[in-house]
Amino acid sequence: MRFPAGSTRRGDYRQLTSTFRVAALSTSSFSTGEDDKMSMVLQLLQRVADGKVSPQAAAEQCSSIAATYESVEEFAKIDTTRKARTGFPEAVYAEGKTPDQVAAIMKVMMDKSDDTVMASRVTAKAAARIRALIPNQDLTYYEVPRILASSASRAKGVGNRLTDTGEKERTVCVLCAGTSDLPVAEEAAVTLELAHYGVTRLYDVGVAGIHRLLRNQHILQASDVAICVAGMDGALPGVVARITSVPVIAVPTSVGYGAAFGGLAPLLTMLNACSPGVGVVNIDNGFGAAVLAGTKMSIVVIRF
Repeated sequence: MRFPAGSTRRGDYRQLTSTFRVAALSTSSFSTGEDDKMSMVLQLLQRVADGKVSPQAAAEQCSSIAATYESVEEFAKIDTTRKARTGFPEAVYAEGKTPDQVAAIMKVMMDKSDDTVMASRVTAKAAARIRALIPNQDLTYYEVPRILASSASRAKGVGNRLTDTGEKERTVCVLCAGTSDLPVAEEAAVTLELAHYGVTRLYDVGVAGIHRLLRNQHILQASDVAICVAGMDGALPGVVARITSVPVIAVPTSVGYGAAFGGLAPLLTMLNACSPGVGVVNIDNGFGAAVLAGTKMSIVVIRF
């Protein structure tokens, strides 16, 4: 989607406003649940287009509209407008929180929106407790990635579907070097599916048996972004980056023997990859990789 090039005339702002709204809503299935705030922003943009408000004054007003949060007792403040600013809403990082705290936070988030709410790093025991605390909600627990989500609706399939405009669905290929890396890889894959991005999976394709990767190279080539998860020596992302032209996001895992130093060794390998252009996230951070992939996918969709 392209904005009007070189448009500075007052009337062109109306087209720009409409285009921006369509683009913002197309990046993922998550929405802010804040239609009133969106309406306020659109009204403000219209006033700028009509010459009634200066761009500087509008920018200041937008800041005040966006600076909102929802308090949960005394232990949490939910960022209700994060999706509008970044493309992804706030997720609940459950590690370090009690099940009661996670349940309270998720309940407020679900009460404020009909869209998917997810918590990461949730143990099976904690998930059972959280579901008991909010029994009226349809919560789905994904055991391998340890994700608890408020909706069972995921984008399923391997990216062979067509969009409403007849274009091939854009997909992220999630690869992992070994089966031990599955929890991190699935955290990335399920997060993307909950955001309704197409996902393909290539698991157990590490460099110790490089033919496994090369034999499935066509799957990788058909994707738009690759998330590459690996522990031990962490060599896989550098290889993947040289056999495909798509952006590669590397995720080091804490899998490995002593000298892997809990993921530090693969992290350093990925940061020092000979193949240029490999992006690296933190150790075991499948969620962060998914958000980065979603951002890259949005850039593919929205061309300025």
